[in-house]
Amino acid sequence: MTRGERIRLALEELGPIFIKFGQTLSTRRDLLPEDIGDELAKLQDSCPAFDSIQAKAMIEASLDGTTEQLFSKFELEPLASASIAQVHTAVTHQGDEVVVKIVRPDIEKIIKRDIALMYILAKFVSKYPMSKKVRPTEIVAEFEGIILNELNMLREAKNATQLRENFQDSDLLYVPKVHWDLCSEEVLTTERIYGTPVGDITQLKADGVDLKRLAEEGVIIFFTQVLSIIFSMQICILVIFLLVQRVAILALILVLWVCWMSRTRIF
Repeated sequence: MTRGERIRLALEELGPIFIKFGQTLSTRRDLLPEDIGDELAKLQDSCPAFDSIQAKAMIEASLDGTTEQLFSKFELEPLASASIAQVHTAVTHQGDEVVVKIVRPDIEKIIKRDIALMYILAKFVSKYPMSKKVRPTEIVAEFEGIILNELNMLREAKNATQLRENFQDSDLLYVPKVHWDLCSEEVLTTERIYGTPVGDITQLKADGVDLKRLAEEGVIIFFTQVLSIIFSMQICILVIFLLVQRVAILALILVLWVCWMSRTRIF
């Protein structure tokens, strides 16, 4: 067993909070050796799945109907499984291919238990003077709000719908349609889209994708999201931005976006 596998398995054993940490860490390839980064990337969608029969029963209970009533076809074998939820493929009675995301059983209880342990650790660390700048208890509180928000599939459905509206006239980004009649607090059903993960550089090159153009369009997509938030806020904020230098505008927008994101999770 490689060192990367040992780290990944340890995080999986520790539970959702630590899996989420591994997922975040896997995006920082500048900080990790390649073998460890590759293993941690598996935490994005290759966590151990929970029982498919249980997943089916949870979907039926949450949407108040059998899978036969809800879908013309439902695959018991999960397409992917992550720290918070598991995904199954299905076909609606209208013939649309969809993916059905169901939160893990008892996940809220497990996360709250792990968060309680993090608070204990944060309070212990807070006793040391060096921790005053970091404010560990506040960090845990912020993280708690973010991860608990991720458990509400209706919130995620609303966010996806908002993002789809923001990019409805764009050729740069396609956001899958949400099937609202097949959603609940525990279940999210969206249009199924086929593609290549942007992190799979080897496959992108094999497909002849212009990576430079892809990166440029990624930046455009990012700032389109940022500006759509700015323009939805009070006009006085825009006036203040117009009074500062161009570099400062960028910095202020980024700070505002990060702060607003952490509280509303729109994107």
